[in-house]
Order: sequence, then C-alpha cells, then structure tokens
Amino acid sequence: MPLIDRWRQTWKALGVAAADEALFRDLIARYAEPHRKYHTMRHLDECFDKLREIRAAAVHPEEIELALWFHDAFCDVKRRDNEKRSADWARSIVLAAGLSRSIAERVHALVMATRHDAVPSDIDERILVDVDLSILGAEPDRFDEYERQIREEYSWVPDSLFRSERRRLLTAFLERPKIFNTEQFVNAYEAQARANLQRSIERLDG
Repeated sequence: MPLIDRWRQTWKALGVAAADEALFRDLIARYAEPHRKYHTMRHLDECFDKLREIRAAAVHPEEIELALWFHDAFCDVKRRDNEKRSADWARSIVLAAGLSRSIAERVHALVMATRHDAVPSDIDERILVDVDLSILGAEPDRFDEYERQIREEYSWVPDSLFRSERRRLLTAFLERPKIFNTEQFVNAYEAQARANLQRSIERLDG
C-alpha cells in the first residue's frame, strides 16, 4: 500500500479526515534524515507488517497505528528525550485533528512505552512494544544488518565505548524472563531473538 494511502487509512479508522498532507511530508522527511540508518521508513514498514500479525488482539488498533507513525519522529542519538518529544508531538497532532483528549493521552502513552526502560501497562502498549522490538527476532541476516545499522547511527561513539554499552543493553534484554510481552510474539520470535542477541554479544566480545 502506498504510504499516503496508509496514512489516510489510519486517520479514517480514527473517524476523522487525514491530517494536513504537509504534516505527512514532514513526518516522512524525518524518517529520511541522513543520520538515520535503522530508524527509517523501512523500520516503520516492518513495524506495520508485524502489527498485521497481532492486530486482532488490540483494543484500539488504529491508535497503535498512529503511535507507530510518530514513535520515532524524533531520532537524535545524542539526546535521551526522543520518545517524549515524539509523544508530545503526536498528542498535539491528535488534539489538533479534533479527536478526544482520551485518545490523545493513549497515543502519547503508547509512544512513551517504546522507551527501553518502560514497562507496558496494557495490551495495546504490549503489542506496540513487541512490534517495535520485533527486529530482535528477525532472521539472522536481517538482525545482523540491523546491528550494523545501529553501529552506523552511533558512528560518533568510540568503538570500545559502543561495544560496552551495546553489550550492556543486549544483555539486559537476554536477562528478562521474556523479551516479548505478548504470548503470540513469545511463541513466534522469542527463541530467535535470544539466539540473535547471544550471537551479537559474542561478536562484541570478540
């Protein structure tokens, strides 16, 4: 489906006309920023593909879709407030479109749930987080490509520091009782994710 059609469909499902197409172009331009190597439109497309697998389990699937559009709107790897900036922007856009405060706050919470240290509080947040993390359970070739893309995004970080911090993050995922939050994704991707993470840690230690 063309991106603009997907954008319009998302808003239609929420019961309003699509937001100004200038906003759509602005959003797409953000995902095309030259410093991005992983957090691009490809990542967004992969998230939409994974959402289709689990959409039926969502309470408000259209809100998850909207949150996905905005969840990486801000991506400055030298800052620690990207999710908050993205969430705040999404909330303001939802309100400007004439949707309710409750929808705006749920979309805000969904985007905030994508922080690595956040604990999703309901099924929609669990679904969104699993969709966002689904790359961890990708086939080995795609996972390895993802790891290279992350290194490129952090190319300004010295190698020794990157290796130690990346190892710490990946180990934290491995130490979770479950990497994924939904039974469907645990069954489908947990084993592959653990194998990918272990392989990446071994490579970082090499």
